[in-house]
Amino acid sequence: MRTVTFLLSIAGSLGLAGCAKRHYFQRDAVVPAPSAARPNTADSVWATAGRQYAQHGFVNTVLVGRHHRAAWAAPVRVPVLHLATAWPTAGPLTPTKLGGGFQTTSLTLKGADGRSYALRSIDKDPSRILPKFWQRTFVANALRDATSAGLGYGALVVAPLAQALGVPHTHPRLEYVPPEEQQLGSAEANQRLRGKLALLEEKYSSKRAYSPLLPQATDFLSDEDMRKLLYEDPHYRPDQPALLQARLLDVLVGDWDRHAGQWQWALSPDPAAPATRHLFAPVPKDRDQVFFRLADGTIPWLLTRRVLVRHLVTFRHRYHDLVALTGQGRYVDQRGLNELTQRDFVAAAERTRQRLPDSVLARAVRRLPPAVYALEGPRLLRDLQARRDALPAVAARYYRLKAERPVVAGTNQPDHFVVRRAPDSTTVQVYSRTLGPDSLYYQRTFYTRETKRLTLEGLESRDLFEVSGARGLRLVIHAGAGPDVLRAPSRRRLRYEEEANGRLNRPEPKNKHEQFYPYDRLEDE
Repeated sequence: MRTVTFLLSIAGSLGLAGCAKRHYFQRDAVVPAPSAARPNTADSVWATAGRQYAQHGFVNTVLVGRHHRAAWAAPVRVPVLHLATAWPTAGPLTPTKLGGGFQTTSLTLKGADGRSYALRSIDKDPSRILPKFWQRTFVANALRDATSAGLGYGALVVAPLAQALGVPHTHPRLEYVPPEEQQLGSAEANQRLRGKLALLEEKYSSKRAYSPLLPQATDFLSDEDMRKLLYEDPHYRPDQPALLQARLLDVLVGDWDRHAGQWQWALSPDPAAPATRHLFAPVPKDRDQVFFRLADGTIPWLLTRRVLVRHLVTFRHRYHDLVALTGQGRYVDQRGLNELTQRDFVAAAERTRQRLPDSVLARAVRRLPPAVYALEGPRLLRDLQARRDALPAVAARYYRLKAERPVVAGTNQPDHFVVRRAPDSTTVQVYSRTLGPDSLYYQRTFYTRETKRLTLEGLESRDLFEVSGARGLRLVIHAGAGPDVLRAPSRRRLRYEEEANGRLNRPEPKNKHEQFYPYDRLEDE
């Protein structure tokens, strides 16, 4: 609703009225060859990702913004999609499922190698998230136009950066889907993808998937499936250093859209105990919002000043509004970075800075198509260099932000939370009551100077919360299905919440990614 309100404000300011354009999008990505030196062939064409975004005058540019409009309209040379040869090492690709939610069209393909791939449209139609009435109005036009704030080719730049940092990633390839294509599996898929530019990339969603950066991985799971295992058995733990590295990459490239649904997880044996313990390493996906540029117009600049659409953070050479930039990933951060210290954050940022010298950044930016590089490349390179150099200081701020209200979760098995409180610190240890006193699987000391509130979460088990010390930081305990036991000599600065009538007396989850722990609320920020 905030985005809709934002776009209504823009439309009203521009005096827009009437109905949505019937033919808003370009009918075919192919552009006529400007000269005989730039012909289209059977194997490649000159095309644009979205010419319609550049068809605006001076007033619109001043009020709404220049965004990345010129890049969307820049002619690029791309291969024509042939499913038999599009991914040579995979063999012929066979369409299996059309998806992609309400904006991006995504077609899942299965290769002869048994692995899955995705064909994802670069352009989007976000108007489909609107109620049907508004889809027929000027609001649809405004919402569609906001797509130009994203850099459609940004995923091409992120891949080499991720490779240099050891963050698992896809290898996206530009493809043009010809208008006569009839082999996409369904009439709807043919209709929604024909004549468009798309990215073809791997999917990390099954045991057959493979990443050279994760050679020991035995399976790849969605975020929801990962958390089911994580909360079922203490032998499964998140790879917190790996997640931190991935999140620092998100911060570097300005990717604000990192909610729980934007991650896959690779299951691998824990090197410290490969026979008994397992780690979940993060695999980021859907790099649609990197290098986002919205607040370069008068109206969006005003409305992103911590009003309405604060989370739509514009990529600049300087970091700004770190709360908003990392806010969509708050749920993942709270439960995936809660063992790491400020020293860990700063050290990881320093490694990131060292692994991304100017030569690596320059090669990454050169992955943009030549015409797009001419428009965006030099500025993007300068911005990345500045953000890279500032990353260690930003990582310290990032840590302090995440240290304010950490969450420590148990499992569905009986757990023993041991909490030792002191005026300047609180130490938490979590054991499995089923596995015995040698089963410590979490330990961390939180300091009062950094942490305002510490939350402990019990699940569907007979948990024991043992709290010693009468002073310390504010402690909130969410008991699970129980019956649980609290042993505390003092209830000072301690809130204990039990399940009532078979359910916790808490608000319902905002979305499916919070179904296991519906306590991640933003009212405290």
